[in-house]
Amino acid sequence: CFQAAEKNGKLIRLPTGDGMALLFFRSPEEPVRCALEVSESLKKHTKIQVRMGIHSGPVNQVQDVNDRSNVAGAGINVAQRVLDCGDAGHILVSKHLADDLVHYRHWQPYLHDLGECEVKHGMRLSIVNLHKDDLGNPALPEKFKRGGIWKRNPKAGPVGAPRWPKIALIAALLLSAVALSGSLLIFFRRPAPSSAGMSSGSGPVGSIPEKSIAVLPFDNLSDDKQNAYFADGVQDEILNDLAKVADLKVISRTSVMQFKNSAQRNLRGIANALGVTHILEGTVKRAGDQIRVSAQLIDARTDAHVWGERYDRNLADVFAVENEVAEQIVAQLKSRLSPKEKAAIEQKPTSDLAAYDLYIRAKVLIDKAVFNESRKNLFESVRLLEQAVQRDPSFVLAYYELAHAHDQVYLFAFDHTKARLAAADAAVQSVRRLRPDSGEAHLALAKHLYWGYRDYDRARQELEDARRALPNDSTSYLLSGYIDRRQGRWEESIRNMQHAAELDPQNFFILQQLALTYKNLRRYADAAATLDHALKLAPRDASVRVQRAYVDLDWRADLKPLHSATEAIPAKDSPSVSVGDRFLAALYERDMNTANQVLAALSPDAVFVKETVFLPRLWWDGLVARLRGDTSAARAAFTKARGDAEKIVREQPDNGFALCGLGMIDAALGNKKDAIREGEGAVALVPVTKDAIDGAMLIQYLAIIYAWAGKNDAAFEQLSVAIKMPGYLSYGELRVDPLWDPLRNDPRFEKSVAMLAPK
Repeated sequence: CFQAAEKNGKLIRLPTGDGMALLFFRSPEEPVRCALEVSESLKKHTKIQVRMGIHSGPVNQVQDVNDRSNVAGAGINVAQRVLDCGDAGHILVSKHLADDLVHYRHWQPYLHDLGECEVKHGMRLSIVNLHKDDLGNPALPEKFKRGGIWKRNPKAGPVGAPRWPKIALIAALLLSAVALSGSLLIFFRRPAPSSAGMSSGSGPVGSIPEKSIAVLPFDNLSDDKQNAYFADGVQDEILNDLAKVADLKVISRTSVMQFKNSAQRNLRGIANALGVTHILEGTVKRAGDQIRVSAQLIDARTDAHVWGERYDRNLADVFAVENEVAEQIVAQLKSRLSPKEKAAIEQKPTSDLAAYDLYIRAKVLIDKAVFNESRKNLFESVRLLEQAVQRDPSFVLAYYELAHAHDQVYLFAFDHTKARLAAADAAVQSVRRLRPDSGEAHLALAKHLYWGYRDYDRARQELEDARRALPNDSTSYLLSGYIDRRQGRWEESIRNMQHAAELDPQNFFILQQLALTYKNLRRYADAAATLDHALKLAPRDASVRVQRAYVDLDWRADLKPLHSATEAIPAKDSPSVSVGDRFLAALYERDMNTANQVLAALSPDAVFVKETVFLPRLWWDGLVARLRGDTSAARAAFTKARGDAEKIVREQPDNGFALCGLGMIDAALGNKKDAIREGEGAVALVPVTKDAIDGAMLIQYLAIIYAWAGKNDAAFEQLSVAIKMPGYLSYGELRVDPLWDPLRNDPRFEKSVAMLAPK
């Protein structure tokens, strides 16, 4: 770390005395691993007496009175106080950081709660002693023995996992030789704010867990290239088996699939990018009813060949081969395998290989749908999975993916119907009936409760059970981040999404969601940095480029990046981006000719969703006509749009977003009482207390409905509420969105805009 920072000009040196401060930005594990390595090295130098203190908190780069670079902040100050509580050999950790560490099962036995200690300025700190084998100091610190404590834990036992973990912003490790004074040598590396918990592609191997692995896509050597799906299935099943082992860090499927069909694999570079020490790669050859599977385990740090085997078997034995490979890997990495984990690994997914082929094809389509928002892929995946479960009614994983596909259709394909919800529910119940205690059963139910019913509390409970069975599944952490976000637990949301990114570091969709969280908090610099990182992973992805452009719009009301991003994307490459966002760019620029041209590409019955509010395409026709001054054309379009919106509300009476859209149309038509009733009804259906994101957004749209209905006082009252809470509302939107035009001549509007202006 030190050498890399020095080489890149990211090292700050100050006059030194007896100590140093090391700052870490990627994981709460890093400073602890560093402390143990220091402790190990000091065993050879017994005359050097060193104590260490570790804490996580904010740190800022500043210029000191001598105009030199320096650092300051609570992260450094509290770490110093933690350090002051210890004696020679102690590695003391603040309870704040220990609460993060206990979520890594391998740290739990080494963390021992000492209680609260009163330190400088009357501050009370909860202190945890870290000692492992013969590293650290297990003795009670003298400060605790003397009674200079506030509250002692008499048992001094292992730390238990907190119910709501705190995020480690920056982890600081302070070291000092106990006999000397307290000057500091500061090592400071200020990364992009998004990098915490993500691999940058050049991370130090020392920060990577020893028992970590990525299972790369297996090469298909079959003469029939259609067997590529079969090769994907072999890799997928080995990866799934390993992911169930809590003592391993296993990278998720989405990230490893980025390295499929690579002409030359730089294993060391791949391992560094994924944050692992070991790589498993292999080949699959299928001929008739015979298969040959070759696999080899590589230590990517040294390129050493750790293990390899070739299996020539009957096709029917393919799942036994996959299980054997997984168990060999566990043994080679000297990982603990509980009886429950061993039983889960040895469980065959299905005895019907044709059903398994349908299942793998469907998984690929679902992955593409997530990245490309392709509804066609979702419907096709449903068809394939229904065929799979018809062939094998006991195929749990197929039911699990079928439930997921139905939930995605319900969420993204505007099929908010009871029939679609019932189809998802039936698939979830099949998983629970066939394998009730499995991680898949808990995760399927959690996703269904979240997307289908917005039952966040029950979904959270299911996720806790899912993580115990599927410790390496990034989805459970990402979904926890979603729930945190909906419940207004913003810092917890960031922490969970960053953990998801650690398990799936090449998944730019996770980074997009993390950026969205930052955007809702109006932390635009963090959102920009996160999306810049995502663009390095997916430089050609249209959705990332456009999302990045929206940050500049929201932050500074700068329309040029959005215009350039949408104009550079051919319609055939990304229809949803090239139509929807191209239209908004033209609308914000008041380019009505281009806006009309873009709308012409949409079918008349299309539903245009802006920030989850359902607005028929004809509504936007009416808005463009109104902005052009053609009131008769505008009224005709709004009137037709009302019929479409009313139909959706009639079919989906509990859909607050559809009701809000109807309110917008009635406001445009001058049906003021109806519009206000519908807008207020939408807010009542999705209050902020139920959903922090959508509730805030509907308050924002209620302000617009009031404004269009001529109720300016009520509009500003709602606008002031929306400004004070996290949400989509931004400085840029208030500046350029024509929906706010009815308020622009009111002097209160400029004051409202100024409240969101970039500082």
